[in-house]
Amino acid sequence: MKTYRIGVIGLGQRIAHVLRAMDEVGWKLNLAGYADPRPVGLPILAEGGIAPGKDYGSVAALLKDGPFDLVMIGSPNHLHYEHLLAAFAAGYPIFAEKPIVRTEEETFALARHLADRKTPPLYIGLVMRSMPIVRETIARVDAGELGELVSMDATEHLPPEHGGYLARNWRRKQEWGGSYYLDKVCHDFDIFGRIAKARPRKVVSFGGRKIFRPEREGAARNYSDGSPAYAIRDAGWAGANDAFHSDMDVTDHQTALVEYGSGFQLSFHSNTHVSLGERRWYIAGTEGTLLADLVRNKLMIRRAMEKGKPERIDFATRTADNHNGADQAMAADLLATLEKGVAFPVTPDDSMVAGLTVMAMDRALAESRIVDCAPMWSDYDAARAS
Repeated sequence: MKTYRIGVIGLGQRIAHVLRAMDEVGWKLNLAGYADPRPVGLPILAEGGIAPGKDYGSVAALLKDGPFDLVMIGSPNHLHYEHLLAAFAAGYPIFAEKPIVRTEEETFALARHLADRKTPPLYIGLVMRSMPIVRETIARVDAGELGELVSMDATEHLPPEHGGYLARNWRRKQEWGGSYYLDKVCHDFDIFGRIAKARPRKVVSFGGRKIFRPEREGAARNYSDGSPAYAIRDAGWAGANDAFHSDMDVTDHQTALVEYGSGFQLSFHSNTHVSLGERRWYIAGTEGTLLADLVRNKLMIRRAMEKGKPERIDFATRTADNHNGADQAMAADLLATLEKGVAFPVTPDDSMVAGLTVMAMDRALAESRIVDCAPMWSDYDAARAS
């Protein structure tokens, strides 16, 4: 196996965890260095025994010091488009964290760029595509075990510590992260679109900020065992000190309804402060039903006319971040792509469609209306065909 010379743009916490996963699955890493004014991922690399390489001081200086086998982009979302363009110009393969970009305008501009120019390979870290339980879910749907898909109920409920982190981290601000849905659950909507095999036709969404707000400053700040809540994890770049008094302007709870072009219907419920964490997909078809519990990493499926016990699969791996081995699986997928030419599970188009889907929901929320997605898809397809 070759040694991969890697340059990192934005050495944040997430990209550091991805690098750790790459090391764990057998990558031979030569981390040349990074460009980041506040590399909060350094302690995570140190814990994994990974040398961070040189502090280049700027993106231009890093890219000038090529060649690189891979440029990894882990900067805040509002910088993704700028950093993608710089990496494209340098000509090296790119891995970028999700979401691919932050706005509709950036999405259309990126689509035009990819259509108009020959660009290096681009891989997006929609890590759920690599989760074994997700792969099994997609395989069962594709095999027709549920018949024609009719409807789906999905959830994403975060424990207080995770919600408090989002309320203090840069993701709390739309100007940096986009929306809560864009940053946190574009993963899910990527999979939902893949399952539906269609783009959304209509969306509506409701949500707001009821949990992390100054009026609740008297809320308990310790768990029942006395341990502190909300501030255990480093808030990272541009972090706020207090989850309840930050300048957060994204939702801390939100729901959405989606009608796909195939007629498949989806309800999605999310909350950032629950005592019973859950990430669950309930998929109902004309011939069967599938329940995927992504927190406990268990899948259950049964045919509609079957009277016996449902089939159950326990994927065993459990991790505190609920990725349940997906980081390592994605790292293995990326290595297989670079070493053997195996197709990466998710494409830039998949990533842009997932991003636009949640952007439509956020527009529905902001404008208090049902959004017809047809004009958005028309603009996107026109950009892709430019």
